[in-house]
Amino acid sequence: MDSKTGGLSSDEKQRQAATEIARRKVLMSYEKQEVKEAADFIKKQGKNLDSAEKSSEVRHALEILEKSEKRGALGVSATPVLRQVSNEEWKKYHTAWQDYYQKYYSQYYMNAAKEYVAKEQVKKLREEENLKKNGLSSGFGADSGSGSAGSQGEKNSELPSSRAKQFKERIREKAFERAKTTARRRWVMPILFGGAVVLMILFLQYNRLIFAPIAAYVSPGDQPASEISAVDPTVTLTKVSAENRLIIPKLNIDVPVHFEVGLDDVMAKMNEGVVHYRINGASAYPGEIGNFVITGHSAGDIYSANQYKFIFSGLERLEPGDIIYVHYNEVRYTYKMTGSEIIEPTEVSKLILDTDKPMLTLVTCWPLGTSRYRLLISAEQVSPSYEGAKKAEDTEIEVGEIETEMPRNEDTLFERIWKWLTGQE
Repeated sequence: MDSKTGGLSSDEKQRQAATEIARRKVLMSYEKQEVKEAADFIKKQGKNLDSAEKSSEVRHALEILEKSEKRGALGVSATPVLRQVSNEEWKKYHTAWQDYYQKYYSQYYMNAAKEYVAKEQVKKLREEENLKKNGLSSGFGADSGSGSAGSQGEKNSELPSSRAKQFKERIREKAFERAKTTARRRWVMPILFGGAVVLMILFLQYNRLIFAPIAAYVSPGDQPASEISAVDPTVTLTKVSAENRLIIPKLNIDVPVHFEVGLDDVMAKMNEGVVHYRINGASAYPGEIGNFVITGHSAGDIYSANQYKFIFSGLERLEPGDIIYVHYNEVRYTYKMTGSEIIEPTEVSKLILDTDKPMLTLVTCWPLGTSRYRLLISAEQVSPSYEGAKKAEDTEIEVGEIETEMPRNEDTLFERIWKWLTGQE
């Protein structure tokens, strides 16, 4: 309807005109074909048209022709049915339809766009309200200060596009950061777990490299340093307890010494202190002319139950002139250090000395935490007097007990695993 005149609007008139033209064309085409078929049918009948009784087909064809003539006479159809449509009418017909569709779709898309804009505005306003509720609306709140109610309403009715972009960028950045964090966390736990396993294995294998040097400067013995230092080296033939012990005041070592130990049992007995190590040519006891050899550990795993695993860790700190005591058969024997040497583990012959004095040799592994070499500490007996002392007698050692390598530290983790896999004792 036209709002001014109350009649049909121009758009509605054009749509009606286009519809009428289309209706007329369809009717024209249909009636033209129907009338033509009826005329052809009547022409073929010829004589039958004059007969009293006409067939139903003939009557139907005559009715079509009569209706066609009546339409033409009464003007029911605005244009004759059998009349050819002019080019001008076709142009008007197509123009009317084009205008109709153009205006129809223009109006359709305009309404759709308005609806979309309205929805977006409502969505942005809801987002702004949510931001205000969550305390994140510092950059999106309403402007402060004086202003008219109308301007405030306009500001609150529509969220500026720049602020919407900032909000979207902030959401996108947070999403990217969260995705990166999640991706990193996926790898962090396996890496941390793998690193922890590797560190644990390394600790189990090489912890002695850390703790042995520390133990070298911590008292490894079980006696207070003051008691050991109180021994007077100038007093000879002092009666001592029947327990055989090795005492080194400088290193605060006071440890039991085990004698009469077979070569096959030396390693096991070193877990209970230090051991008198006897081979042919180096089998002397305290006070006898020859080499008196004592061996002990310098390093072991921190989790090992052996309390004597670090007993000789500080031997490299000894210097010529330092005093060493050995209690044997209730007599204290005093030795003074004369020198040190680092040798290969297989150089057992270094323990066999051509000497006319009672000598003491302390044997342990070196460097600290490994069993690569052997450290020899040599000392000479200074008390009691060895004048008239007998020479040590060689002991016949069974062939099965002959050692080709001097005693070593406890096996490491990998060495124990290897021996277990290969079935070694």
